[in-house]
Amino acid sequence: MTENTSSNDPIKKEEHKEPVIRDSKKSSRKTAIIVAILAIIIIVQGIKIYLDHQESVATENQLASTEQELAVTMQRLTDISHELDEKIAEIEKLGGDVSELQKAKADIEEELSRQQRANRSTIRNLKDKVGGYEVLLKAKDEEIERLKNVNTELLTENTSLKTEKNQLFDSLSQVTKSKEELVSKVELASQLKVENIQIYAVNSRGKEREAPFKSRQADKIKVVFNIAENNVAPIEGKDIMVRIVDGNGQVIFDVAKGSGTFMYEGKEEFFTSNKEILFDNTRQQLTFEYEKGSEWEEGLYTLEVYTEGYKMGSKQFEVK
Repeated sequence: MTENTSSNDPIKKEEHKEPVIRDSKKSSRKTAIIVAILAIIIIVQGIKIYLDHQESVATENQLASTEQELAVTMQRLTDISHELDEKIAEIEKLGGDVSELQKAKADIEEELSRQQRANRSTIRNLKDKVGGYEVLLKAKDEEIERLKNVNTELLTENTSLKTEKNQLFDSLSQVTKSKEELVSKVELASQLKVENIQIYAVNSRGKEREAPFKSRQADKIKVVFNIAENNVAPIEGKDIMVRIVDGNGQVIFDVAKGSGTFMYEGKEEFFTSNKEILFDNTRQQLTFEYEKGSEWEEGLYTLEVYTEGYKMGSKQFEVK
């Protein structure tokens, strides 16, 4: 009886259930913790994935922006290179120094040929150079303007000088022309002339007959004339030449008897006889004798007198 009462005791039944409930609660708590941890991990991973994606997008955007900025900067360098070409050509034309521009041009060409990667440092350096080149271009614009002003002043001065030079040249030309005309007039005025030309036939006995005369009467031909007075002509030695020309235009000459040649109007001509004298402006009289050595053919002859390439006078005579 005592044992049955013990097994049906409600207090003892409560004591028996309590461990079972405690174990169940403990298991549920562990599960909840695990779930919470997993949730946290998932959330953290999601946040990380989101942040990584955002960073990737930002990096791509920055890279694209950097590439675009580099392209713009490189294009500006190309434009500056072309502007430098124009400035070099213009300054060279104006006579300025282009060594600085040529060095800048070479630096830009080297920079453009490098094909550098796009990064912020590269772009910053390039932008600094672009800024420096733009300052250089502006300075050269000012230099070009200054050179243009200088060239304008020089052009004005040169034009003035050319005008003065042309005026002086015209004056000198006029003076030269006047001088040449004066010299020509003096030369012409100083040319000697002959006067009182007389032509005689001289026979073997020395008898003289004035032209016209017969061929048999002329063993020799004697020519007498005076040199006319000329106050312009200088007192100096002269070589006086006479030549006798027949009706056919042939000169009577014999080298063995003293004949020779002289220049007249650019041509070499024969003379019949010559004599060197001192012209003293006294109307001096000259006599020439020429023995032909054969009979004179009938016809009309011309006696011509020359000196220093010009004709002093002439006279015709007839042989019957």
